[in-house]
Amino acid sequence: MKIKVKVDEEIFEVEINDLQARPILAFVDGQRVEVWPEESSAPAAPVILASPAEGPAQAPAAPAAPAAPRRPVTVDENVDKAKVVTAPIPGVIQKVAVSEGATVDTGQELVVLEAMKMKNIIRATRPGKIGAVLVVTGDHVKHGQVLLTYAD
Repeated sequence: MKIKVKVDEEIFEVEINDLQARPILAFVDGQRVEVWPEESSAPAAPVILASPAEGPAQAPAAPAAPAAPRRPVTVDENVDKAKVVTAPIPGVIQKVAVSEGATVDTGQELVVLEAMKMKNIIRATRPGKIGAVLVVTGDHVKHGQVLLTYAD
């Protein structure tokens, strides 16, 4: 199924194949995104894992407001994509579940990103130590924007 979705005045083409598969594979403007719905009796929020091969997904901590305005960081081709977590889709950061220096395990919640009125949990795709958290709650992020970096 192909649909067009409008988020913050930007239109994205989304293609979803099998809604019963786990993970659900979606393609947002041609970029593959894995969606892991949580199993429960209540309506579940999709869980998005951004693997290093697909691009980084970010996990911010809740630091104090920065003194100077922050500029979004994006990944260039020279960056080790296994060391960054980026936003798989544009949206608003609802929660930062980790902080700089924290040790995380694969599958651990890093950030909650709200997009299209759905809360998407960005989870760690590998274990490691968080080097920098580049977003805070309330930040509007763009697709591919770096949310956090790994120290190792």
